[in-house]
Amino acid sequence: MKRDIPPILFDRRDYDLLSLVDEVLDRTDSLQYVQDLLYPWLHPHGIKEIAASPALRMAYAALRLLGSLEAGKAEERITALRCLRDEVMSTGEVHMRRNSARVVLEIMKEMVRKPAGRLVQLKLAHDFRTAVIGRPRAIRSLLRRYHLLEMPEKWNQVSFDDHIHDSSTKGRKSPSHLIMDAWIKGIRRISVVYYNYVPPQAAEELLEAAEIMGVAVRIGIGFSAKFYRAYVQLIYSPAGLSDPKDFLSFLGDRQTKAFMEEGRLVSAHQGRYVLELLKEFNRNHLHRINERYGLKLDDLNLSDFLAYVGEGQPSVLHLAKFIHRNLLPAMREKAARLWSGFGAASREEREKIVALVQEMNGLDSEAIVDRFLRAEQNPGISDPRVPGDTGDIPGLLQLSAPQLVDRLNGLRAGCKITLNLTNLKAEDVLELLYRCKGAVSDLEIFNLKDFATGKAGNCRQINELQRAINDQNTIALKKLIVAMIGRMQGADGASPERIASFHEILRNIPTLQSYYRKGPLRSTIGSDSTGYSHRLHGMGLAILQTLPPGAQREVRRSTGPQRQIIPVRIDAFFQNTYMPERSTGNLFRLLFPLLARFPGLRLIGLKREEGWKVNELSTRIVSTGNVVTLGGINGQGGDLTDIFTTCVPPRRRIFSWNYCNNIFKNAIKITAGFIPAFLSFYLTRDWWVLAWLGAPIWFAITGVRNIIQSVFGAGGFRPSSLIKWDSYISWERISDSLFYTGLSVPLLDYLVKSVILDRSLGVNTSTRPVLLYTLIALANGLYIFGHNKLRGLPKGTATSNLFLRTILSIPLAYLMNLAAGGVIGALGVANVSLMLQKWAAIISKAASDCVAGVIEGVADRNEYIEIRANDYAGKLKQLFDAYAQLELLYPEADVLKMLESPGDFISRLGAEARDLEKIIIVNGLDLLYFWVYQPRARNEFRLLLEGMSPEEREILVRSQSVLRRKSEVSQLLANGMVGKKFEKALSFYLDSSEEYLNVIEKLKATINPRMDASTGGK
Repeated sequence: MKRDIPPILFDRRDYDLLSLVDEVLDRTDSLQYVQDLLYPWLHPHGIKEIAASPALRMAYAALRLLGSLEAGKAEERITALRCLRDEVMSTGEVHMRRNSARVVLEIMKEMVRKPAGRLVQLKLAHDFRTAVIGRPRAIRSLLRRYHLLEMPEKWNQVSFDDHIHDSSTKGRKSPSHLIMDAWIKGIRRISVVYYNYVPPQAAEELLEAAEIMGVAVRIGIGFSAKFYRAYVQLIYSPAGLSDPKDFLSFLGDRQTKAFMEEGRLVSAHQGRYVLELLKEFNRNHLHRINERYGLKLDDLNLSDFLAYVGEGQPSVLHLAKFIHRNLLPAMREKAARLWSGFGAASREEREKIVALVQEMNGLDSEAIVDRFLRAEQNPGISDPRVPGDTGDIPGLLQLSAPQLVDRLNGLRAGCKITLNLTNLKAEDVLELLYRCKGAVSDLEIFNLKDFATGKAGNCRQINELQRAINDQNTIALKKLIVAMIGRMQGADGASPERIASFHEILRNIPTLQSYYRKGPLRSTIGSDSTGYSHRLHGMGLAILQTLPPGAQREVRRSTGPQRQIIPVRIDAFFQNTYMPERSTGNLFRLLFPLLARFPGLRLIGLKREEGWKVNELSTRIVSTGNVVTLGGINGQGGDLTDIFTTCVPPRRRIFSWNYCNNIFKNAIKITAGFIPAFLSFYLTRDWWVLAWLGAPIWFAITGVRNIIQSVFGAGGFRPSSLIKWDSYISWERISDSLFYTGLSVPLLDYLVKSVILDRSLGVNTSTRPVLLYTLIALANGLYIFGHNKLRGLPKGTATSNLFLRTILSIPLAYLMNLAAGGVIGALGVANVSLMLQKWAAIISKAASDCVAGVIEGVADRNEYIEIRANDYAGKLKQLFDAYAQLELLYPEADVLKMLESPGDFISRLGAEARDLEKIIIVNGLDLLYFWVYQPRARNEFRLLLEGMSPEEREILVRSQSVLRRKSEVSQLLANGMVGKKFEKALSFYLDSSEEYLNVIEKLKATINPRMDASTGGK
C-alpha cells in the first residue's frame, strides 16, 4: 500500500505514529512499561514524557478502555479513562483546549479500532498530529470531519440526554466508554437507565467515570407496571446520590437489596423469553434466510449468544445483533461469489444480482427485528408485553402503577419517577398521573428513538395536558378531559369502567391540580440510545443558542441526516454571574462597598462567569424547535452489512492537500507567497537592490521576527542546557506567516503606497510622511485582521493586530524613517526623500513586525504561563492532598519536621503510608521535570512560591527534599514507576536533581525575608 501512496502525502511522523499504535494493538499484554505509565499521579507533562510518547500512552489507554467489557476490568477502565482525560487535556493551544481534546480522543478511538486500509489509518494518524497541535482553524475542520459540533471553551453549553443505556442492559458501551463518548460529543448531563435492578459494579464505574470527566450523571431504573392489557414503564431515580459511595450505600441497604433481587427475577424472566426467541428463530426463520440468499448457516448456539451478551441483560436487540454478526461473513462470501460472475452475466442477471446484494445489504439488526423477532412473527411464544396471570410471572410484573410507585417511594425519601410515553396516549397519561396521586414527577416528553420509529405521535397532546396541569389552568384542563371522554365514547371497544374513571377525574380536577401545585410536572428528553443503531441518531441533545455561533450556522446549513433540530423548544437565557476573586485582598474587601457606589466601579475586583439559565417548565412540542441532536447517523458500515461495497468497490481519491506532508506544504506556501512578492518588487523597481533583494528582505523581516517571538515566548533566551532553541519554533506557523506576508507586498507596496497614495493623492515621504505611514499601517492592519480571522485565530489576537499593532507601528515607522534618512544623508546619497519613498513599505513592514514580535511574543509567553499554571495547580493539589493524608495518619507527629530529614521520613513511614511516599516522590520528579524542560516553568514556580503562605512554601520545598534520597528514588524508578524503560528517566534524575534542589532552597531563602518584610513580619 505504501508504494501506492505518493511521496508528497503524509509525514514520516505519521508512519511513526501508526507504527506505535500497531505496536500497542499487536502487543497489548506485553507492553508493561506503558501500563505502568497509567499511574494516575504521573502528569502528562512530567517525567513520563521521557519514557513514552503521548501518542503511545493515549493509544494504550484507549485500547484498555475500549477493548474490555468484562465486569472485573472496571478498575482498569477507570484508570485508563483518567489517564486519557489528563493526556488529551494537556494537548493543543489554550484557546481551544477542550475542543482539541475532544477531537484527539475521537481520532484515537478510531485508530485503536484499526480500520481497514493503510490509507485510512495514515489519514487518522495525520489528523491526530494536526489535532494535537491545536490550531483553531484545523480543529474546527476536524470537528466537522468527525461529525462533532464545536462547544464553548467555557463549557457552559446546555447539553444533555435523559435516557441512554450502557452494556449492563442492552447498550454496547461500558460505563466508562459511555461517559467518554458523552464528553466527546459535548454532553454535560446524562441519565443512564437500567432495567429492573442496578449492578453495583456498573453504578460505581459509571459514577467514578462521570466524576473524572466532569459529566453530571443520574442513574435511573426502569420498571414495568400493569396498565390494562399492557405494561407502562416507570423510571425510578433516587435523589441526591451522585457520589459513588452514597449510591453503593443505597444499593446495600437491606430494603433496597431485597427490592433489587425482585428486579433480578424480572430480568431473568425477560431473559428466558429472549432465549426462547433464539430457539424459535433457529426452528422457523433461519432456514428461510438460507433459502432466500443461498446460505448454509447452522443453528445459532445458545452459549455463544450468552457469551456475546456478557454482563448485559439479554434483549431482543442483543439477539438481533448476534444473528446479524453470524449472518455477515456468509453474506459477504455470497456477495463475493456473485461478483465473480457479474462480468459474464446478462443484463437481466446483473439486475437480479444487484437487487439480491442490496437486499442483503438492508438486512441489518433492525431489519432482523422487524422481519423475524416481533411477537407476531413468533406466535408460539407468550408475548412479554402483554400481562399474564400465570404463576411463573414475577411479583413485580403483577403490580399496577400505583402499587409500584408506593413501593418505590418506600425505598428512599426523595426520588424522581419518570413516565415513559412510548405508545401512550394523552388519556393514558392523565389516568396514570391521577391514579399515582402525583408520585410521577416527570414525563419523558420526547424520546428520539420513538420519534424516529413513529411511536411518539401523541407527544403534542400530552404536552398540552402537562402545561395545563402546571399552569393550574382549570378551564384548559376541563376542555382536555371532556375531549378525551368524547373520543373514548366514540371509539369502539371503550370500556364503561374506564369512561366512568374519567368522569371521576373530571369531577376531581382540584384534586389532580393539588398533586402538582408545589412540585410541577417536569419534562425529560432522551435519545434512548444503545450505541448499536446506525439508522437512529446517537446520544446527545443541546439547546441550539447555547452553542458557539459557528456551530449554530453549521446546524442550520446542514442538509444531511447528521444533524436534526427536533420539534422541541426550551427557553434558555444568557446570564453573567459576578463573584469576588480569590486573590482579592482584605483591604479591597473593606473598600468594595464604597467603590461599588461609583458609576463604572461596581464590578471592579469581581470575576465574571458566563452561563445559561434554563426555564425547565417551558419545554413544549412545537413545529420549529431549538434542540439539536449531537449524535449523528452512520448510514454506512457499522451495524449495516455494507455488502454492496464488495460488489462495487468505491473509487478512492488518493491526493488531498490536507494530508500532504508538512515539508511539501510549507514549501508550497512559502513559494506561493514569495512569487507575488518577488514579482511586485521586480516589475516596479528600477534599482537592482530592491528589484532582486526586496522580496528576500521582506521575508527575512517576517521570518526572523517569528523565530525571535517564539523563542522569547517560551523563555528561550535563558534556556536550560537540555533544551534546544529550535524546539520552540513551529515551522508550519512560520510558513503560514510567510505566505500571507508575501501576498501583502502587492497590496501595501504597489497598490496602497504607489498607486493610491503617491500617484492619486500625492502622499509620500517628501510631502506627508506621517500620513503615509499611518495609511500603510491601517491597510496592513486590516489585511492582517482579515487573514487572522480566515485562519481562525482567537478574536483577541485578531483585534490586537488590527488596533494595537497598527497604532504602535505608526510612530515607530516614522522614527525609523527619520533614522534611515539620517544614515542615507550621512552616506552622501542625493535625493534622500526619493530613496526613502522606495523603502517606505519595507520600513512600515519592519515597524509593524517589531510591534508584532512584542505583542505576539507576550501572547505566546502568557499562553505558556497559563499551561504551566494548570500543570502546577494539578501537581500541587496532589502534593498538599498527600501531605494532609500524612497529617491524618500521624496525628501526634510533626510531619513538617519529618520532611526536614528525608531519610528519617522514609524510614518512619509505615506500610499504610507507602503509597503516599510514592506519590510524594512522583510529584517531586514531575516538578523537577517541569523546572528543567517545560517552557516558562521557572517563572511560574517563582510566582507560585511568592503567592504561598510561609507554611505552604515549607511544605512544598521540604517535600522536594525526598529527591535527595537517591537510592530510594533510583530503586523506585528501576522497579518500573515510569515503566520498564527507566534508564533515561534515571539518568535525568541523577544529573538534574541536586542543582534543582539547591536552586529552590535559595529561591525560598530569598522569598521568605522579602515576603516577611512586605507583611510587616506577620
